Amino acid sequence: MHSKGTIQSRFTISQEELLSFLMNPHSYPHQPKNLRLVQTHSAYVTIVSPYVYKIRKPVNFGFLDFSDLEKRHYFSKREIELNRRLCSEIYIGVVPISLKGGHLAFGEGDEVVEYAVKMHKLPGRYFLKERLRRDDIRLEDFDRLALKLKYFFEDQNPKEEINKWGRIEKLRISTEENFRQVEGYIDVTLSNPAFETLQFYTDSFYTDKAHLFHSRIREGRIKDCHGDLHLDHIHVNNQAVCIYDCIEFNDRLRYIDVANDIAFLAMDLDFNKRPDLARYFVMKMAYLLEDSSMLQIMDFYKCYRAIVSGKCESLLSREREVPAPQREMSKTRSQRYFRLALRYAVAGSQPMVLVVMGHVASGKSTLAIELAKELGWEVLSSDRIRKELTHVPTNGNNKTKDYNWLYSDAMKDKVYETLFTDAETSLKKGRGLILDATFSRCVHRNRLRERLERLTAPHFFIETRASDEARKNRLLRRKEDSNQISDARLENFENLKQSYEPPDELSPLQLLTIYTEQGLDRSLLDSLKGLINIQLKRL
Repeated sequence: MHSKGTIQSRFTISQEELLSFLMNPHSYPHQPKNLRLVQTHSAYVTIVSPYVYKIRKPVNFGFLDFSDLEKRHYFSKREIELNRRLCSEIYIGVVPISLKGGHLAFGEGDEVVEYAVKMHKLPGRYFLKERLRRDDIRLEDFDRLALKLKYFFEDQNPKEEINKWGRIEKLRISTEENFRQVEGYIDVTLSNPAFETLQFYTDSFYTDKAHLFHSRIREGRIKDCHGDLHLDHIHVNNQAVCIYDCIEFNDRLRYIDVANDIAFLAMDLDFNKRPDLARYFVMKMAYLLEDSSMLQIMDFYKCYRAIVSGKCESLLSREREVPAPQREMSKTRSQRYFRLALRYAVAGSQPMVLVVMGHVASGKSTLAIELAKELGWEVLSSDRIRKELTHVPTNGNNKTKDYNWLYSDAMKDKVYETLFTDAETSLKKGRGLILDATFSRCVHRNRLRERLERLTAPHFFIETRASDEARKNRLLRRKEDSNQISDARLENFENLKQSYEPPDELSPLQLLTIYTEQGLDRSLLDSLKGLINIQLKRL
């Protein structure tokens, strides 16, 4: 914590006045021809080539407090000091914004009312985010980045002041703060089941894997890190690797496990649809740092980083100074981050196949659709595939002769073969997915497992269950639903029940049983928490 100083101003300016000043090219001493403003939840950044100016907003989010001028001045100086560790060449200094004759101007004047960090502008085309967009990125770039980070991490000696922030009780300060701040966005950027599941995962990981956190401290893995290591903060050209804009406003967010630092970039690569590069970077860092246990804790920290990013985008989505289109974009990005966090918690970093099976009318399709919404995965439905293969309308009950043909053994084999092939295609593209089918026969379940095991793809089964009475009532209601894809009706109940083979061949680490009469939200939450429990047992 910085010591109390005496920086005060007799004058205050509104954010509207400050923005008007920053958006005027004539405000800048070098009179730029072009000006672009970027807003984050905590700063205004003006890009006025060949310089960049960063001005902190007077905000207090708890984890970040820029609420008075003294703090904004202190953290501006702190930003330059810390960032020169990994990118010394771009930081010029702290420039005051003053009142001169009643008008705002850069430099000393009658009264200092704000401070800006002045930087040299780096060529935009070499930021990793832009290079990724152009598909102009090589594994060699990540090799150079990894080597720079290795030397940075290894250049630090373990200190008790820093080591203590690897303890679970200290880590909880940050994770619990996140959940308090995210709670206000339930039903806006994430659902209540997702919120509860992420809390459950975090608490369960602390409890079940406490030994892992202890060993990380013993191995000296807690360092004074960067804290904000993502694609927009990494600049790689042929001459140099520059990593800038580290966390300066809160030491505990920088005194972290090196795995936590690395996880941010890995998560950002996943978010930008390059899980292959994320895997390469993590494996490279684990190798260079001789850190095998990093892989065991990586998904926990990637989940944490996705939650932090979702929180920051949520905060930005409600800032009135931010233009409406950007607020809406932040809301959408926040939703994506929370879905990614949930996937890390439930499935880890690898694409997973989740099979939702069970008796007819047991609620499997409804649950599969809700799981897909929460995880951002595609649902492959046997009912839909069956209709597409046979060119039969997807809604409405089919006649008896059509039903017998549609659900013949030969057609079942064809439907499941298509389901398996489509699943393999999605997995090879790195996408997780949900299969929605009764899987009433052991032969089809075993065939699926054999094919997924050949691809080394993680997979789990959820069997939905409901009482005979509940299932009969659901089948009865289907007569009134013209959009119902399934052709199974009440008259088919006994035959379908008798032909169902319970999944007794599956172990408790492969199968989760969900009772759907308790309501959809409860079924969804039990499914997500159950999958987490299985994941933690297998880790």
